[in-house]
Amino acid sequence: MSIYDINVKNIDGEEISLKEYKGKVLLIVNIASKCGFTPQYEGLEALYQSLGNKDFEILGFPCNQFKAQESGTNEEIKNFCQLNYGVTFPLFDKVEVRGPNSHPLYRYLTEKAPFAGWDLSQEAHKKFHRINSELYPEFLDDSSVKWNFTKFLIDKEGQVVKRFDSWITPEEIADDIRALL
Repeated sequence: MSIYDINVKNIDGEEISLKEYKGKVLLIVNIASKCGFTPQYEGLEALYQSLGNKDFEILGFPCNQFKAQESGTNEEIKNFCQLNYGVTFPLFDKVEVRGPNSHPLYRYLTEKAPFAGWDLSQEAHKKFHRINSELYPEFLDDSSVKWNFTKFLIDKEGQVVKRFDSWITPEEIADDIRALL
């Protein structure tokens, strides 16, 4: 199986195949409108404006699994992203990114790029380890997504190259994207 065998629905409910993105570098992100990381929309859009062309796409997948930080409808999400952050990169249907109902895309991504583990000497790791311990202990030490704005970098051949956790900003990964372009 490859990433190109997976179908998704865009934010307007139309089913599409990820084959449409074959030959492009992809950054796949689970997004949320009411998250402490929501300002990353600005950095993601800046990346998309500076690097987004025929060879690079950002794909945003709303997720409501983390403290109900994306409770709106697809239309509300789309409007929020466009009005507040000028988002022009493709948005998709709200999905689950972990657990028994996780979308096949996220099962694939986390299999290919599992969570690297907690480095409790780093403040962000300590904070999200504590939050996940309290709220989602069943997902604490598995390969699942740990919070909104986890980013997966895919090369032009469809290989999952790297995973960036929520606290890694879009600006910090720009060079990784450029290297694949």
